[in-house]
Amino acid sequence: MQGIGIGTGMGMGVGMGRSRRRPALATAGASLALALALSLSAALTSPAAADEQPPPTTGGINDHELHAGVSNISFEPANPPPGSALTAPTGWTPPACWLEPQYTPAQLKVEREGIWALSSTGDAWEQAEREYYVNGNPHTDFEIPNSDKGTWWNGVVNPNRKGDPASLKCFLEHSDWVLKGTASTKGVAVTSEILAKAAYDRIRVPDTDVALSPAAGSQTVNLNTWVWLDRADFKPVSVTARLPALGLWATTTATPIGLHLDAGTNDADLYPASGTCGLNQDGSIGTPYKTGDNDVTPPCGVTYRRSSTGGSYPLKATVTWQVQWRGSGGTGGDLPSGTFDRTTPVTVQEIQAIGR
Repeated sequence: MQGIGIGTGMGMGVGMGRSRRRPALATAGASLALALALSLSAALTSPAAADEQPPPTTGGINDHELHAGVSNISFEPANPPPGSALTAPTGWTPPACWLEPQYTPAQLKVEREGIWALSSTGDAWEQAEREYYVNGNPHTDFEIPNSDKGTWWNGVVNPNRKGDPASLKCFLEHSDWVLKGTASTKGVAVTSEILAKAAYDRIRVPDTDVALSPAAGSQTVNLNTWVWLDRADFKPVSVTARLPALGLWATTTATPIGLHLDAGTNDADLYPASGTCGLNQDGSIGTPYKTGDNDVTPPCGVTYRRSSTGGSYPLKATVTWQVQWRGSGGTGGDLPSGTFDRTTPVTVQEIQAIGR
């Protein structure tokens, strides 16, 4: 299992809404926080309910470390496998960022004092920082006397959406002190549902072409083309995301539920007429052509009524995947269905007999 390291909320928080000198400061702050990488034992752990059966993992929650300045979510599998990402037809996308624990009081003290030591922030800004974190307005000495009671939270980027401009919207001007057993109220705080949505981003579905008979390029006018998908290629795909320090986990599963055909021309008949082929009981879609089925209407297919006259028709096959999740605390539900499509150029000729 592999932790995902991304940008620091503190460094970016420093760089927002201040003087012209702030971009350089933000870069320095980010570098410093990442260089620290001070580990925090998972004393924050809030175990999942005793009757839950979370997916197996290597090591327990107490074997994990929380690192300042990076997202501490891990994924199983650690790297997306070959395949294609899902696209929600509604335009929905997983969140680009959220808030999660980032610093112990001791870590934040080292990080902030390192920033202040750069002497490039300006006296007024530095004094305001000291008032907030050190002098009791509202926090004293970075809350070090209360180290066993909470942690400092700030924004992190969804590791799958680092280039999304929206990923910068979660970073706080000042980190938020959050007591154990609670979550930050300064923005979108990490939950098992957030983890499920992050896992959605890492699902990869097979990019295999649909099977055709006759094969692409061998179609003829008025001859049925059979279309199918083998169940071995199209089966449920799952990704698990974990944030051990908070005892959070979620498994997101995409299951193929149907195939939609677009013949690429109005001069064609689809089977069924809607063009949507459902899932068979064995998990396959459609039925392979068998010798002697020439005059049988395919359960999933197309018949072209006009030749492509030297060109080809774009036969588009779109597989719809139902997406559901379950997670810690008995949570779970549905996420927007996703699709993946492939387009196959189909040449249709005016020939009366064709070999399968």
